[in-house]
Amino acid sequence: MPLAALVLAGLAILPLVVVVWRFRRSMSLDAYAERLEADAPLVSVIVPARNEAHNIARCVRSILATRYPAVEVIVVDDHSQDGTAAIARRLTTVIDAPPLPEGWFGKQWACHQGARAARGSLLCFTDADTTHGPELLTRSVTALEQRQASLFTVAGRQEMGSFWEKVVQPVVFSALLARYGGLETMSASMDPLNKIANGQFLLVRRDHYERMGGHEAVRGHVAEDLRLAQRFTAAGLHVHMVLAREHLHTRMYTSLAEIRRGWGKNVYAAGRDTMRLGPLGRRLLPWFFPVPALLPLLPLVLLGLASAGVFGAGVGGAGVWWFAAIVSAANLLFYMGVYRFSQLHPLWALLHPLGCVVFAWICAEAAARGLRVSWKDRTYDMVD
Repeated sequence: MPLAALVLAGLAILPLVVVVWRFRRSMSLDAYAERLEADAPLVSVIVPARNEAHNIARCVRSILATRYPAVEVIVVDDHSQDGTAAIARRLTTVIDAPPLPEGWFGKQWACHQGARAARGSLLCFTDADTTHGPELLTRSVTALEQRQASLFTVAGRQEMGSFWEKVVQPVVFSALLARYGGLETMSASMDPLNKIANGQFLLVRRDHYERMGGHEAVRGHVAEDLRLAQRFTAAGLHVHMVLAREHLHTRMYTSLAEIRRGWGKNVYAAGRDTMRLGPLGRRLLPWFFPVPALLPLLPLVLLGLASAGVFGAGVGGAGVWWFAAIVSAANLLFYMGVYRFSQLHPLWALLHPLGCVVFAWICAEAAARGLRVSWKDRTYDMVD
């Protein structure tokens, strides 16, 4: 094995080692005790819902089963056509969102209406496709207070049932992991571009939320959770995230078509909002945006070319082969860890090249659409 190939392979693998090391420091929600005191602050849980008849009952029932002693649940029906509101009214308070104004995304408008009607000093925004554990809210309030955070969010467990979910979703989440590193690293950062939040569960102090302009301030951004986290951080407020795999479950998408539409609506916008781009960078970004998703395939391509003798049979060709083989093996081990963490069999990692290709395809489609996105029978033009 050529020494140069070994050294270069080690340098190529180092970023993966750093990502794993940083992620292993991420804290779990289980580290925080439940807040069960009688004088606990009222938490208003706001659920924006549009055509969620298949999810809304499970979601609301799981929230109502909380052990937290002071909670109100408000479902905001965003002009559903499938009976969502009727189902929710049998369980909790429902608000009908007024007609959507120009310049607003539907989710932000629904969250805005829910916040206006809420009575709690703490607001919790959650998606209709989530399932909450009974300790999620109790431990989250404790974590919010102990961390002195203004916005607290969690990374829950993503449920994956179909073939394409199992192939693609872990690849997407690994890309987010590579971008942000461990959750403690992200939480400690006061650089807005290094902040992220999970819109599936956002717990905020009401006074800070209103000071930041609430969802009205991000009404024209598809990745509203990301933008809220960035606004809070830019104002010097603390945004924290921890793992809550046993306390929050979500099945985001159920098919390849849903994965394309779902990630496609926000991956490009979120990418733009997390990069320092000048005028030239914004022009060039659509052309290069899919490239990072394809980078894990480069060692495999080199390995195939070296095995075919493209680089010759001498020391140079052997060096390329060994470099590509070592890095490909390291990538496979990394993805085996990612798929196992996603509670899938590690051998699903053998299909990570397919997941990378699909993710790159989604990124290319999103970049081609630019600032126009479609979601749930609506088309929006995002704020630049």
